[in-house]
Amino acid sequence: MDKNKLRELARNNIVTIMFIILCVVCMTFSGYSGSYVLYELFGRLSRNMFIVLSLIIPIVAGMGINFAITTGAQAAQISCLLVLEWGISGIAGFALAALMTIPLSTLFGWLIGKLYNKMKGQEMIGGLVIGYFANGLYQLLFLFIFDNIIPIKNPNLTIKGSTGIANTMDLSREGGIAQALDKLWRLPFHQAVLVFAAVIAVILVVGYMKSHKKNGKKLGIQIAALAVVAVIAQLGPVKALFSMVNIPMVTFGLVALLCLFNVVIMRTKLGQQFRAVGQNGTVANASGINVNHVRIIAIIFSTVLAGWGQLIFVQNMGAFQTYGAHGQVGLYAGAAILVGGASVVRATNAQALIGCVLFHLMFILAPAAGKNLFGDAAIGEYFRVFLCYGVIAVALVMHAWSENVRKKKEK
Repeated sequence: MDKNKLRELARNNIVTIMFIILCVVCMTFSGYSGSYVLYELFGRLSRNMFIVLSLIIPIVAGMGINFAITTGAQAAQISCLLVLEWGISGIAGFALAALMTIPLSTLFGWLIGKLYNKMKGQEMIGGLVIGYFANGLYQLLFLFIFDNIIPIKNPNLTIKGSTGIANTMDLSREGGIAQALDKLWRLPFHQAVLVFAAVIAVILVVGYMKSHKKNGKKLGIQIAALAVVAVIAQLGPVKALFSMVNIPMVTFGLVALLCLFNVVIMRTKLGQQFRAVGQNGTVANASGINVNHVRIIAIIFSTVLAGWGQLIFVQNMGAFQTYGAHGQVGLYAGAAILVGGASVVRATNAQALIGCVLFHLMFILAPAAGKNLFGDAAIGEYFRVFLCYGVIAVALVMHAWSENVRKKKEK
């Protein structure tokens, strides 16, 4: 690889490289054991990856990071409130909340998509503003409409001595949905690896059998790689390192299904339209694609998926802050996908997943490293919040710089 390609690779992945270095430094000074870090990391990944993956479709469709996914999170929290009020617990309550999230998120996504079509090129700043506006309506709904216009009979859900919904929704109470998804099927890490390797192998074989251009050598390499990973996971030192990790199989299975969905939809006619609109809306329109319609569909997909992702998040936590749990969803998810090497015009499943790992590693390690280095854990807290906003700023600057370079070359 020549110097120019290395320079371009480094420039395109500067944020990812920076975070890898920071994670190594923070791990060195955190004082945490590897087992504890992995335990914390997998807990965070299980509740956050789905939301980050929900950002991919709008990016491919040329709309940048959809910061308005906060409205999908709000739809999920409205559904949670109703399920708690009706006393439907466990997986049935979770499933009902997921179903109710669909029409709410679809409506919100449709409205946001219509607005985005009026502000082409400014979708990201528009998404932030929409999020603030939607939060005002959400506050009105939970502080005034619920328990006033719409009666709430469950006393655990309302503010004591006043009206409106309580500041915290406790999903672990009777009739709640805490851990409804996560506790369905949990396995130690080494067993989970065997299960996922077997499932992936079956999918690869089925895909090979259906393929018109069969490549037996490629299939053999893929199966061999899976076998190597499965064997490594069974080794004593690896088992000891992951000894504290128990994998919620259904939750990670849903994440895997969303990754598969993102891959499959991009191979459909609709996915090709997403790409065409993202690459050049004018050319796409000239070729007969209804650009505005395609953009709205992309936002609806993103909003509904984000709503489901928020449900996965809150059931994992077992409780959520009624008026604040949705507030930073868009910013944190956007920062995570950018950390993985995505940009405001290109994103993949791999970038989203890598970004989740690095972003949450930083969140785990920074406070302890700050305390050990400077005697104050708050320094690490400030640092990681600074990085969240800084990563977004760097991505926007890099995008603007790349656009300027492209325009100069076209001249």
